[in-house]
Amino acid sequence: MTTGDSTDESGDASDPTDEEVVRTAAEAAEGVIFARYKQSEVDDFDVTVTFEDGVLDVDVYLNAPETADGTDAEAVADEAARTARDAVDDLFGE
Repeated sequence: MTTGDSTDESGDASDPTDEEVVRTAAEAAEGVIFARYKQSEVDDFDVTVTFEDGVLDVDVYLNAPETADGTDAEAVADEAARTARDAVDDLFGE
């Protein structure tokens, strides 16, 4: 899933750096994946995050079996991308 989200970057000294934004988004996405799956259950995953000119792009690929509650990997990847976007929104809201 790719989620583009325009985030207003006012240039304020208190704004997070691009590196902080990318790290926050990636950690949030990985957190969702490993909250739903044991590491040994995940065959492959990739979280790609870019933040350029105030635009956040999150792409999550997940190759894993259906969860015990019937959720498939695509739904978890979508949740991970949304959570990453929300984490960045929270970061700018601090």
